[in-house]
This record gives sequence, C-alpha cells and structure tokens, in this order.
Amino acid sequence: MNVLRRIGSLVLVCALGYLANSHRLISQAGAPAAEAAHEQARDGQHDFDFLFGTWKFHLKRRVNPLSGSNTWIEFNGTAVAQKVWDGRANEDVIELDGPAGHIEGLTLRLYNPQSHQWSLYWANGKAGTIGGPPNVGEFKNGQGVFLCQDTYKGRLVLVRYIWSDITPNSAHFEQSYSDDGGKSWEANWITDQTRVPDESAEANRAPAVAQMDSGTAGATSTERDGQRDFDFNFGTWETHIKRLTNPLTGSTTWSNLNGAVTVRKLLNGRAQLEEIEADGPNGHWEGLTLFLYNPQSHQWSQSYANRNDGILNAPSTGEFKSGRGELFDQEIFNGRAILARFVWSDITPNSHHVEQSFSDDGGKTWEPNFIADLRRVAK
Repeated sequence: MNVLRRIGSLVLVCALGYLANSHRLISQAGAPAAEAAHEQARDGQHDFDFLFGTWKFHLKRRVNPLSGSNTWIEFNGTAVAQKVWDGRANEDVIELDGPAGHIEGLTLRLYNPQSHQWSLYWANGKAGTIGGPPNVGEFKNGQGVFLCQDTYKGRLVLVRYIWSDITPNSAHFEQSYSDDGGKSWEANWITDQTRVPDESAEANRAPAVAQMDSGTAGATSTERDGQRDFDFNFGTWETHIKRLTNPLTGSTTWSNLNGAVTVRKLLNGRAQLEEIEADGPNGHWEGLTLFLYNPQSHQWSQSYANRNDGILNAPSTGEFKSGRGELFDQEIFNGRAILARFVWSDITPNSHHVEQSFSDDGGKTWEPNFIADLRRVAK
C-alpha cells in the first residue's frame, strides 16, 4: 500500500476536476498504436488485483528514520481497496491506531499503458493533500518495486516501496529511505496485512474513527467548515458536455460529448473519487478525479487523471461561497502560463452545472472552454 512517506517533518511536495482541461481530453483512439510499440513489454495492469477487498493491518513504524534510531512503534487497523477503470486503477482507504495516535489516509494507484508502470499517490486524511511526487515502478517475478525522490528533514532522499510475499489472503509491504543514492536502504514502515471477509470490515475497523479529523481542527468560530460542500456530488449522473475547440485563439467552434459519471465517498466524506466516461467526435474518453478536503485551510482540491496516461495532474484548489464553488490553478497551455478556473454552480439535489475557463491576462477576463450539465440518474 502507498503509505505515509511523511514521517516526522517529511515535506509534502509534489488536474483539474472531473471535467478535464480541454487539452487533456485526449481521444483514446491513439492508445492501441502506442501500446503496439510496447508489445514486448509486460502488461501489468492487473498486478494489483490481489488487493481488492478488506484487510486487517499490523504496522511497524521506525521513529526518526536516518538518525540511527532503532525504536519502533506499532499500529493496528484496517483497509478497504476498490477497483477503478476495470482494474487499471484502484484506491484504498486505511485507518490505523497505535500509541502515537490515529492514521487515516488513502492511496490512488494509476496504471500507465504506455510505460507499463504504476504510479502510487498517497493522501493523508489529516492534511487533505496529496504527497508527491508519486512512487513509480512495476512488478517483476511477483514483487513490486516503486521509487521516487523526495525531501526528508530538508534533505533529498530516495523513497522505495516494495510489495512482496503476496498470496490471495496476505501481503507484505515495506517503505525504505536512502540518503546515499540507493547504495543502502533503511526500512521505516513495515506492514503485514491479512484478508478479512468484507462483511467484517466494520467490526475490525480501528477504534476512534468517528473522532478523527472532523474537519474543524484548528478552526475558529468565524471559520467556515466546508467539508460537506461536495456531498451533492455523490451518486450516479448523466452528463452533456460542450468543449471549445482551440481555446484562447478566438475559436467559437464547440464539440459535444455525452456520458456518465459515478462518484463515491472516501474518508467519511472528506474525499471522493469520481469516474467519468463520455463519447463525442474525438472518440471515447475515460477519466477520474480525486477530491480532497483540507481541514486546515478549509479548502477543496481536485486532481484529474486520464486513462490514456495514468498520471494524476496538479490540483486546482478553492472553496464554496454562497452555494458556488470556485477552484483555481496555474498551468501551461500551448507553451504559455495561464490561469485555469473551475466553477460549480446551479446546484440542486438532482442537477448541477460545471464550467472550466482559461485566462491569459492574469484573471481580468475568462474564456469558458468546457461546460457540463449533470442530471442525477434515478436508482
């Protein structure tokens, strides 16, 4: 499992919402040709299939890694893993308790069909942010190895995840750091997990869950708690989408897509995962969005990934005011730095409206380029 790499003071470092930037809406028509070029590479898109279901966890975590410390603390808890994109992505939520307190978070794993590698993204429930960069790697001979470079206590380190000893009902995970370029590795996070029947998940869930990260930690009486602002989005929707061809060029040509959206709750509502499928003149499109609430800033972020490349883009961030949500980010479009804005509006129990706009003049003017209307599908 993609777990806390932010032990101690590990710095959180290194997209938009389900309605991806128009330049991110890439037809999958070119995917077969790209995969043909890698036909000799091993197809690992089902390597994490063993993980789906409910698990009981035992965790050992080293205190003060890379300091010579040999003191460990232990945690026990559960995790539930679910399939996304028919197995080419997945997510799990963990909850653990020990003498150092409560750990709650989620992992999103995305498979890149071109590189035949997985990217593992971890989000801490307490912080409501994605730790980055992702650990990237693959399985060979039944063992998965995933690497990244990150910062720990102000120093660059390598971070390695290893999945091993995988059986239908058990698995072993280790996270290690290296501060000598990979010559030596020190394990700091060791997890052993055992499958339990899904119906036993609640009975085995770690205690004190209801007390964890209520979203009001550190809030004053004047600060608004917005952790439920996206609750309207849970469920299944049909959507009609208009996409502007060639934004910021004066184009007034739009294309249309129709599709379906499914949104499920994570972290007791402080996160959600949205899956999107739509069809239009450029072919079939599949994507997902991870929404996270930050209880310290009282803001939401939304990060988008396209099934074609399995890469989670940088988040847009913002909040709701008077029933209207606005989330922003800066990104590169056609080689130029621009601002991007998402607006969620006209929200009712059974419908809502979303617009993406770009600005190339610092936010003075905005050009809509992606407009979606959603209507709830009756159960």
